[in-house]
Amino acid sequence: MSKLVIVGTVAFDAIETPFGKTDKILGGAATFIGLAASQCDADGAIVSVVGGDFPKDYINLFVQRGMDVSGLEIVEDGKTFFWRGKYHNDMNSRDTLATELNVLESFSPVVPEKFRNSDVVMLGNLHPMVQLSVIEQMNNPELIVLDTMNFWMDNTLAELMRVISRVNVITINDEEARQLTREYSLVVAARKIMEMGPKYVVIKKGEHGALLFHKNEIFYAPALPLEEVFDPTGAGDTFAGGFTGYLAKTGDYSYDNMKNAVIYGAALASFCVEKFGTERLLNLTAKEVRQRLKQFQDLTQFDIELT
Repeated sequence: MSKLVIVGTVAFDAIETPFGKTDKILGGAATFIGLAASQCDADGAIVSVVGGDFPKDYINLFVQRGMDVSGLEIVEDGKTFFWRGKYHNDMNSRDTLATELNVLESFSPVVPEKFRNSDVVMLGNLHPMVQLSVIEQMNNPELIVLDTMNFWMDNTLAELMRVISRVNVITINDEEARQLTREYSLVVAARKIMEMGPKYVVIKKGEHGALLFHKNEIFYAPALPLEEVFDPTGAGDTFAGGFTGYLAKTGDYSYDNMKNAVIYGAALASFCVEKFGTERLLNLTAKEVRQRLKQFQDLTQFDIELT
């Protein structure tokens, strides 16, 4: 089993969807990534920052799930990053109603010494220079996975390109892939992104699944049709956590095993949306994960008779 470093936000979210609304609840990219990776029994460390207002019970949740929290900085006189958002009726678009950076504004990540030799690094959505500083603390990892978003493309493109040139895998959604490359075709967009540095490109298409690109090969993982989607918050990060957690657990970074990792990530993301915030991930059992993976297998297996 390989060690996994997870860098990203640990935060408070307040969410409103057509199904209801929440007060401040546990959120943040590193939170969803870490909880998903723990479902793979990955040996992971969370590198992030919170304020003195962050409940110790939340930190204990990470510890109970086998996550190392020695890289989680606590600024006692500061406040934790907070995001408030409201989803539209289609659940695919949302409005950000409030973003309070708080302690994240001056965050300078420190990777714990015992995790600097980790084989897998998961760079959750953060300022590219913060992501770069993590890369520079690592000792030749086997796999660096990057998640980013259109905000950084709009505001810090030069810095983002530096990070992209140093990673092995990038995970972005279809809209972001088109923005980054100015190409409408996702096949052409993926090819252009691979020319920027990454060997693998994962393009997430929300309720329409995910695409994995490598050289001239393409693998498609469908999204499982669900009866109800309560809250899409964190689904992309949950996907990334399942993806990297599976790769860290197996220690196999081949294209064939990346296909398995994509399915694993998609399966865990399908649980995330069933409840608000992290609630579903916190109550998830290994048996449920196995059953969901079997559903994905049944969904994708099809023997066609070639004539």
